[in-house]
Amino acid sequence: MPTIDLTTLSADETADLVRDKGWPRFHTHQILRWLYQRRATDLDAMTDLSKAVRMRLSAEARISALTPTEVLTSEDGTQKFIFHLEDGKAIESVLIPDEERLTLCLSTQVGCTLDCAFCLTGRMGLLRNLKAHEIVGQVLAVQRSLSPGIRLTNLVLMGMGEPLANADAVEEAVRRLTNQPWGVGLSPRRITLSTAGLASRLKRVSAMGVNLAISLNATTNEQRNRLMPAVSKAYPLQALMKACRAFPLKPHRRLTFEYVLLRGENDSEQDAARLVKLVRGMRCKVNLIPFNEFPGSPFQRPPDETILRFQSIVTRSGIDAYIRKSKGRDILGACGQLGTLSESAPRKESPPPC
Repeated sequence: MPTIDLTTLSADETADLVRDKGWPRFHTHQILRWLYQRRATDLDAMTDLSKAVRMRLSAEARISALTPTEVLTSEDGTQKFIFHLEDGKAIESVLIPDEERLTLCLSTQVGCTLDCAFCLTGRMGLLRNLKAHEIVGQVLAVQRSLSPGIRLTNLVLMGMGEPLANADAVEEAVRRLTNQPWGVGLSPRRITLSTAGLASRLKRVSAMGVNLAISLNATTNEQRNRLMPAVSKAYPLQALMKACRAFPLKPHRRLTFEYVLLRGENDSEQDAARLVKLVRGMRCKVNLIPFNEFPGSPFQRPPDETILRFQSIVTRSGIDAYIRKSKGRDILGACGQLGTLSESAPRKESPPPC
């Protein structure tokens, strides 16, 4: 059986393989384009390589590909793809249609290294990090399932896992996703990385060139210690906000602060006022995310009037604050709902997304 999985190789490693075989250097980009632009899963499809090269490559190499074992479709059109990896572990990706955008929410870990109290994924613990090809593989698999002419427009690294706890693999995945000559070819401006606040690693996001979103969710250390204990103990609010203020924003970009609103926990007028003080003076916006409930959670979504009052306090201060639409709640596909309890979500027969 072939021992080399081409999808696991970086561009440099692919070049090394081509050189070791004594093949022309341009074969490197040919192979990479087949993997990432044409989304090939069969070496015989690489028809711009000679038959002799394909036969030799087939003897030693293969192309792995993620295939969804199940696709759940929400009443609002959101779709959740469940993938089983080669070791049997499962991850989830969520496809979110919204007017002219088609956004895919990607997982970066199986489970999560953090223990945020309001997040279902955190209850799994960390089973393992995803590898770069498993992160990119979610994009390729979903794109394969779309009708001809339909393209993903945006990617968000805010599915299962904390991306900056798996930064090396995420960086390599972003390289493959943004490369223009041979990669998927997405603009870095179309990719957002969401972190719970690993302050010492924020500069790595700047080097990737993608957008940065900070999952804040609290306005005091006491709150944050209760809601996000692991990351809060490592990076208290003062350290996190200092790192945010030092983040080298590119022109015409701004930080996004995500704030999950939990009834009676962090949704008071005083919380809104403290949030304004925390982010004032930064080039930023705030995404308010009313809590998406899931079985067994002690938290509740605030009433609409509470949500609107919170938003009003923030916007009156001159800071853009948006209430994010919760999509896919009926299939546990909304923010904070991904994880093993998805098995309790209602199953719906789903045609391929279009």
